Amino acid sequence: MSQPTNTSTASETDISAAADRLAAAIASGTPCAPVRDLIGADDLVAAYAVQRRVDEIRRQAGAVVVGRKIGLTSVAVQQQLGVDQPDLGVLYADMEFPAGGTIPMSRLIQPKVEAEVAFVLGADLVDGPLDSAQVRGAIDYAVAAIEICDSRIESWDIKFGDTVADNASSGVYVLGTERRTLDEVEPAGVVMSMSVDGTEVSTGVGTACLGDPIEAVVWLAHTARELGQPLTAGQVILSGALGPMAPVTAGNEVTVTVSGFGSVTTSFSSEEDNA
Repeated sequence: MSQPTNTSTASETDISAAADRLAAAIASGTPCAPVRDLIGADDLVAAYAVQRRVDEIRRQAGAVVVGRKIGLTSVAVQQQLGVDQPDLGVLYADMEFPAGGTIPMSRLIQPKVEAEVAFVLGADLVDGPLDSAQVRGAIDYAVAAIEICDSRIESWDIKFGDTVADNASSGVYVLGTERRTLDEVEPAGVVMSMSVDGTEVSTGVGTACLGDPIEAVVWLAHTARELGQPLTAGQVILSGALGPMAPVTAGNEVTVTVSGFGSVTTSFSSEEDNA
């Protein structure tokens, strides 16, 4: 798969304006217009530059980076956006909510849920070939996960540049409690079911994530290193959806079951929840 190129046609002024637009949407909880009018629909260099600017703003406000997420791992979604690769975003400490807890809808704008396998790294992925063997050796354990995707772009009106700039449309996430090593469960072989209020809304398999969630992490390791922010021990990696995402609203309860990893549940409330 291709990596981000190193040229861009967007100006520093446009990159700053796009970052300010997204940062304002984050601060206000009000969606904004797409940023592709400023940086283009498929200028990866510009899009990741905007993502880094917003990341800097968030870190300056006290956000702590705890990992990365991989988006657009579905071939169908890639085709819809006219791209041939995934994207990545940053995970912050305040994005994680406990399994079985309640997520306040006030934290989100227009959420959609998807089921994934998440990995926690036990070693850095900084040097070396960053191939499948190295990545597998660096993974401490894996769990089932619910990613709540969100978009600061009004009505999810996104092209590739918009979602990359908007931190890969990240929202919050929930990790399951049944930790498994790669000797215990092979991620490519899992089967997933996701339900909302008891009704199944999505199904999938491990191979739906770039053919193998491990290969998604291989892509991430290479791309993160190329972007100057390599993966390090202790980080959480959301490897990408195993099936279609589904919208959620206040009061919904979501349960994800991934074979070998058990189930993880979360609910959504309009009330503030400090859990």
